[in-house]
Amino acid sequence: MGFVVNKRGFLAPLPPLVLALLFVQRFTVVVSALNYTNHRQVSSMRLERIQRHLDKINKPPVMTIESPDGDIIDCVHKRKQPALDHPLLKNHKIQREPPEMPRVKALKEDDELRSERTKKSNEAEGVRGSWQMWHRNGTRCPQGTVPIRRSAVHDVLRAKSLFDFGKKQQRSISLARHIDAPDVVSGNGHEHAIAYTGSSQEVYGAKATINVWGPPIQVVNEFSLSQIWILSGSFDGSDLNSIEAGWQVSPELYGDSRPRLFTYWTSDSYQATGCYNLLCAGFVQTHSRIAIGAAISPVSSYTGNQYDISILIWKDPKLGNWWMSFGDNTLVGYWPAELFTHLAEHATMVEWGGEVVNSRANGKHTSTQMGSGHFAEDGFGKASYFRNLEIVDSDNSLSSARSISTLAENTNCYNIQSSYSNEWGTNFYYGGPGNNPRCP
Repeated sequence: MGFVVNKRGFLAPLPPLVLALLFVQRFTVVVSALNYTNHRQVSSMRLERIQRHLDKINKPPVMTIESPDGDIIDCVHKRKQPALDHPLLKNHKIQREPPEMPRVKALKEDDELRSERTKKSNEAEGVRGSWQMWHRNGTRCPQGTVPIRRSAVHDVLRAKSLFDFGKKQQRSISLARHIDAPDVVSGNGHEHAIAYTGSSQEVYGAKATINVWGPPIQVVNEFSLSQIWILSGSFDGSDLNSIEAGWQVSPELYGDSRPRLFTYWTSDSYQATGCYNLLCAGFVQTHSRIAIGAAISPVSSYTGNQYDISILIWKDPKLGNWWMSFGDNTLVGYWPAELFTHLAEHATMVEWGGEVVNSRANGKHTSTQMGSGHFAEDGFGKASYFRNLEIVDSDNSLSSARSISTLAENTNCYNIQSSYSNEWGTNFYYGGPGNNPRCP
């Protein structure tokens, strides 16, 4: 069967007459794709391979919601979601028992006062929580289903290949890397501004509240993200386990420049396992109102209102799955323990911060911005922040991440400054504009 790409980027069957004409023209289809996809010719054989892949990850919906930003959100029965296609999850039963939430260590009177001051301080400074754009039309997915952002042909065509679709590029790890921050030295164009814990402790989760911005991206195959990394394994080998979540602007992955909630996982140093969001089998979604990969709205503005999201990732002490909550402890879903080797036990390091891809188009450092696009020293309302950094310990208790280090590869392009306050606990400002006179 032949296919044509419709205006939404999905494949539709070709009429018989058109199919015959295409046969005469050697099965060449011209794909005119908007949203960052270049005009190019794609063979119908490749289109059919892409469609077979999309049929695997775009599960039949119970109902469909069209977001104001153009996203198509499919409400899929939770037992039909992509996660359960994973060979390690053939006999997996979706966890129905709510996980045991991490406990906040006994609050002292001054901690209670700090919590109240934080709330009042945030209200006074114009800090508000962000949500998701697809909620604006008031339609919700029914109970028993999960919302999944539909992928289209154009999404795949923006990737280097079908194999690369939905995957981070494998990182080149330098032998000259900082010994305590092994996952952040860029040998392949990735640059960071991060805070991190030491590598000698057992960690069972982490939390942070992350300022949300919409940084401009210079070229389509670059991205800018702000996230939490939960890590274990050998950083200079092929068995690194990583669980990641935060917000990301990625024209290549999403076809636009909006910040989006994302997740990622790998159990082999980004080589073959894992993917973003629900673009492969793995992450099990349980909530009907959070769509991973959907746009976050509203976003912060320079000297204006500041918007942020809270993300908690932790290992359920009963069943061992790694859960994620969003906002006010809304349980989004979990990464089953079966997916991992080292993280099946615990993490050995946590990182919080920003990452960009610097492709050096035209031989210059990218102008892709990190965070707000302003350096850390500009402070509140101008620079982006992470606040209330916390870690989960072996008894499933949350406590402030007091002993952190910071790292930025090139402080003339992007930098980071950490501090501690009664209202924001352990926190930091970070980011930068990329290309500038000091960052050529």
